[in-house]
Amino acid sequence: MKSFTRVTRLPARSAARAGSRMPLVEAVNENDPDHASHAGWLAAFRRYLAIIALGNLAWEFLHMPLYTLWETGTVGEIVFAAVHCTGGDILIALASLVAALLLMGSGDWPQGRFMPVAALTIAFGLGYTVFSEWLNIEVRGTWAYSDLMPVMPWLGAGLSPVAQWLVIPIMAFHSIHPRRVSDRLEEIS
Repeated sequence: MKSFTRVTRLPARSAARAGSRMPLVEAVNENDPDHASHAGWLAAFRRYLAIIALGNLAWEFLHMPLYTLWETGTVGEIVFAAVHCTGGDILIALASLVAALLLMGSGDWPQGRFMPVAALTIAFGLGYTVFSEWLNIEVRGTWAYSDLMPVMPWLGAGLSPVAQWLVIPIMAFHSIHPRRVSDRLEEIS
C-alpha cells in the first residue's frame, strides 16, 4: 500500500545556489524493506523493553528467597522490593541499550549492527549489575543474601542476579533478531 508523505529535503547544489527550497511529496511503499527497517527499530525497542520488564518482574519474585528480606520482610515489603528492583532493572536495560546504540548502532538497527549492539548492551547491564551487587552488599549493606544464594567469590555477586542479566537480555534480543522477524513476516505472507 502506498501512502504519500510530505518530505522536505535540501535542494540539489544547483538549486541551493539559486536559493530555492522545494518541499517534495514522495510516495512511500510501506512494503519496501527500507521503509520496514526504519519503522522496525521502534517495534524492536518496544518488544525488547516489554520482555525486559516482564522477565525481570518474574525473576525478582522468583529469586526473592535468595535474599534475607524473604525471611525478615513483610509481604508488602517483599512485593515493594520486587517491583522497585524491576523498575531499576528496566532503567539499567534501557540505559544499556541506548548507550550501546549510541556507540555501536547504525541507522538501520536492528537489521544492521545487531550483534555488536546486543553484546555491548548485555556487557553494560552485566557490568553495572556486578558493581551494584558489590556496592549494595559489601559497602552499603542495603541488602543481604540468604544462605541459599550461590555467590561467585571472585565477583562478590550472587549467581542469580548475574544469570538474570544474561538470560533475560538474551531472550529479549533473541525475540527481536532481524532473521527471526523476517522469518515470521515470510510465514504470514
